[in-house]
Amino acid sequence: MAYISRALRQLVTERAGRLCEYCHTAQAIVIEMEIDHIVPEVVGGVTEAGNLCLACISCNTFKRDYQTGIDSQTEAEVPLFHPRQQQWHEHFQWDEEGTHIIGTTATGRATVTPLQMNRSIVVQVRRRWVQAGWHPPEIV
Repeated sequence: MAYISRALRQLVTERAGRLCEYCHTAQAIVIEMEIDHIVPEVVGGVTEAGNLCLACISCNTFKRDYQTGIDSQTEAEVPLFHPRQQQWHEHFQWDEEGTHIIGTTATGRATVTPLQMNRSIVVQVRRRWVQAGWHPPEIV
């Protein structure tokens, strides 16, 4: 794994607004975030700002080296959400309770499943965050 300088980590973190760029969990809630290679190094992804994003440990762990997923509506294989090339709100939305991420496009739906964005423990925790007024994040 390539070295990521402190300055590059700071740039990625600040650019993301201190939110996981996949599930939009706030760094202030989970404390620890990781830097993800959107195109994984194992398939030639480079360690530069345009290929890096801020990810919570959960999303980064489940994303692994996946670049595609299966759209649950069409069963087609499509690229996963790419935080540098796509806007979150164009592919995802929160349910009415603010606890589940809904994929609104083929890319969104294909990303939610492999990253396990709505697994039960995460939904339970989000429910508590909502009750505390910490979630979902306000996007400006």
